[in-house]
Amino acid sequence: MLDVGGERMNQVEIVMAVQKMQEYIDKQILNEITLKQLSNVAGYSSWHAAKIFKDIVGKTPFEYIRALRLTQAALTLRDNKYKIIDVALDFVFDSHEGFTRAFSKEFGLPPKKYSQSKPPIQLFMPDKVYDTYRAFQKGGNKMSENKTTKTVFVQVIERERRKVLIKRAVKATDYFEYCEEVGCDIWALLTSVKEALYEPIGMWLPKHLILEGTSQYVQGVELSLSYSNTVPDGYELIELPPCKMMVFQSEPYNDDDFMQEIGDVWSTIEKFNPTIYGFEWAPENAPRFQLVPMGYRGYIEARPVTALK
Repeated sequence: MLDVGGERMNQVEIVMAVQKMQEYIDKQILNEITLKQLSNVAGYSSWHAAKIFKDIVGKTPFEYIRALRLTQAALTLRDNKYKIIDVALDFVFDSHEGFTRAFSKEFGLPPKKYSQSKPPIQLFMPDKVYDTYRAFQKGGNKMSENKTTKTVFVQVIERERRKVLIKRAVKATDYFEYCEEVGCDIWALLTSVKEALYEPIGMWLPKHLILEGTSQYVQGVELSLSYSNTVPDGYELIELPPCKMMVFQSEPYNDDDFMQEIGDVWSTIEKFNPTIYGFEWAPENAPRFQLVPMGYRGYIEARPVTALK
């Protein structure tokens, strides 16, 4: 139980109240949002609503709203040729000047320069707090044993020679350890990369790509060989040769069960014999990778293979 200004509040209730405010903000991001509206959604007084939001999220509601609006404005400028003033007004900024100041403070460059060069920037893409709470309550990186047999779809894809923009950790061997070492917001910057060939991925690097004192697990995004835009501080570009990847995709699942689903797919892969498809495992040919788990499409993971001779 947590005591907030004399109100005894259960931790789960607090987290749920904050997530309700997050969801309301998402729906109303193009409209004016008041603290009174948020407090009504949360079911607490304005003072309590603002306090629990700041305690859980690390930003005040209005800092959060502004950062979210600026991120969506940045993505709009990245993907379209709109006037700066039109984007500013769409995202509830009163003037070109105010928007430019806020954008420059958030991303380190003015919106006009960003729209021209479109370098990778650190977007603000917060997770829903209750979803994160449930994930860590379910045991972090501890996967439960596979109890049932489910359908896992298998296909082989080819990747051309390419570059990958990555950020390494120190000792991480999975997503949760990576978040503890580096943070959980790397995805936001990777998502900003306009030249990305595919969505961002978590990768387990083969031994020859692991530098001394760095992690096996990294996060990154694949790019064409012609990529020449900015490489953010702390990131690096590596080049990967052509390869074949065997992709495993589970059935759609309830988002609450994603830890179990990952464990089930891992168990299936460990028992799987790739020779039935005419391939064998080739762990040094390319990084094994995973896509962000999304219940509607199933869990997706790929491992490198080579054709049998």
